[in-house]
Amino acid sequence: KRYGMLSPDKSNTHLKAMRLQCTLFALTTRRTFRFIFSTAIDGKIKAWLYDCLGSRVDYDAPGHWCTTMSYSADGTRLFSCGTSKDGDSHLVEWNETEGAIKRTYNGFRKRSLGVVQFDTTRNHFLAAGDEFVVKFWDMDNTNILTTTDCEGGLPASPRLRFNREGSLLAVTANDNGIKILANTDGQRLLRMLESRAFEGSRGPPQQINTKPPLLTNLGSASNVSSPIAVNSERPDRMLPAVSMSGLASMDVSRTPDVKPRITDESEKLKTWKLADIVDSGHLRARRCPDTAASPTKVVRLLYTNSGVALLSLGSNAVHKLWKWQRSDRNPNGKSTASISPHLWQPANGILMTNDTSDGNPEEATACIALSKNDSYVMSASGGKVSLFNMMTFKVMTTFMAPPPAATFLAFHPQDNNIIAIGMEDSTIQIYNVRVDEVKSKLKGHQKKITGLAFSQSMNVLVSSGADAQLCVWSIDGWEKKKSKYIQPPANRSGALVGDTRVQFHNDQTHLLVVHESQLAIYDGNLECSRSWYPRDALPAPVSSAIYSCDGLLVYAGFCDGAIGVFEAESLRLRCRIALSAYVPPSISSGASVYPMVVAAHPLEPNQIAVGMSDGAVHVVEPLDADPKWGVAPPQDNGAHPSMSSAPAASNNQTSDQPTR
Repeated sequence: KRYGMLSPDKSNTHLKAMRLQCTLFALTTRRTFRFIFSTAIDGKIKAWLYDCLGSRVDYDAPGHWCTTMSYSADGTRLFSCGTSKDGDSHLVEWNETEGAIKRTYNGFRKRSLGVVQFDTTRNHFLAAGDEFVVKFWDMDNTNILTTTDCEGGLPASPRLRFNREGSLLAVTANDNGIKILANTDGQRLLRMLESRAFEGSRGPPQQINTKPPLLTNLGSASNVSSPIAVNSERPDRMLPAVSMSGLASMDVSRTPDVKPRITDESEKLKTWKLADIVDSGHLRARRCPDTAASPTKVVRLLYTNSGVALLSLGSNAVHKLWKWQRSDRNPNGKSTASISPHLWQPANGILMTNDTSDGNPEEATACIALSKNDSYVMSASGGKVSLFNMMTFKVMTTFMAPPPAATFLAFHPQDNNIIAIGMEDSTIQIYNVRVDEVKSKLKGHQKKITGLAFSQSMNVLVSSGADAQLCVWSIDGWEKKKSKYIQPPANRSGALVGDTRVQFHNDQTHLLVVHESQLAIYDGNLECSRSWYPRDALPAPVSSAIYSCDGLLVYAGFCDGAIGVFEAESLRLRCRIALSAYVPPSISSGASVYPMVVAAHPLEPNQIAVGMSDGAVHVVEPLDADPKWGVAPPQDNGAHPSMSSAPAASNNQTSDQPTR
């Protein structure tokens, strides 16, 4: 882990104004990417990322004085509560994207005698201590819901805190006391605590002590007059850690050691059929709305790390961002093919457009990389590399003016200030954004760089180029450790050329290699363990491929419009999705339309998005009744299938599939 200080504003006014009671601890979004909100008595709210580049947003707190902030338990809604110098209190909900107040809650009738404190619970309720009482609101209603004086004895502005389940509420009282409020569930919990305490006083049998008592998790219920111990690690504010880089390694234990009877396995092989989806009734697909009169082809597409938005880059150098909004049908605002997302733009109305340096972006090799916290995106379309603020679409900086042009971008896994930039002249430049300096220049390819992938566990960078070569570089000194050319299929003569992409599996040791002629799995020593070549049900060249977020599947797009779903371990095809299943015939008829890029959802392993050659973006997922893409092909005699480096004369991926 890296430790360091946040870069202060040049004026230092915010840091001078910050006070302990106004400074917040780390908050989290829907994923593990954290940032810090700080509030100060000058009325400023700032958000800081762990990249030492200074604050990213600058809000004005209502009341312009002491303010505290908190997320809802699911991390999707941001609230603040504060009091001005004159005693006017404000409880509000924020629109994070716009940096504006979304909702102001009523109920503060008198001037407060102190700074009002608040808390949230169950993604549903807000509570604040004011006027010697505790006030409650429904998050979706600005009018006060109810109040309680806790049978008296409260200070003018009591502090309060919910437990994780929202069944207990601790409120500070006079004379350094703490009162505990409980709903029905909370009363049941307290009775259970009292019962355990009573049983403990009787001397429980030894075996009861084999389990940790509930008291140790919740604190002593009898010691309610003790001072509050504020826990800076609020578990109810934290969501499970889920990310492409943080998912568990592939579970090889799925393949049993015990070999089943050959006769049984043979029967399974005979009865198993490839799932072939050819009509829209057997999946869910949604075309993302677009206002462009003549959309250009989608050359890059990715989900944000939070999984609630899609970002595309067109061949005209223009980015588009789609967000799913919360509604009655979609209360969590998650991405889904059931509901159409919103084509989002900031209030300033500007487009996020790459520099083209008077060139033709249609002919350029576009590249894009998103920071882990979804705060900014780095992108290029033949011109300078641009760093955009994702909240405002404004250009924060530009660098690396061509020639040569940047062709691939990848953030260093341990330092967002370090970027590996693949170049059109076949070099790789290791660039430090913060100091605007190229630290190293790597040479080893003969053609432009078309893929870069970091492995933190192996401490290497793997590069791929249009020369169909793979190179492994040490992150420590950036020296080349090994290189290898991918092998052509047996029916293809001569050396391979063309864009070659690479992506590490969640285990950080296996590498997916994608070329129009093949899909392949390589290990850390660049030895090919599995390969698959277009044939039978999927004869067209491969256009794009990517691992699912859980690392169990590989999604591949093909130049005839089809999508293949493969087992990641064996590269056996388990499902084929025809173009007609996710694109209406009225749209797909005529010119050839196919997925130029496939994006995998970072949280939902069975959801993908595809960017098309006609400029459309489609979200595709299975039906609720059949939530997975087909059935995994059975293993032959309990062993992994043998995938040679040349196409097999016969294979289990029979072309005689049932249609769905």
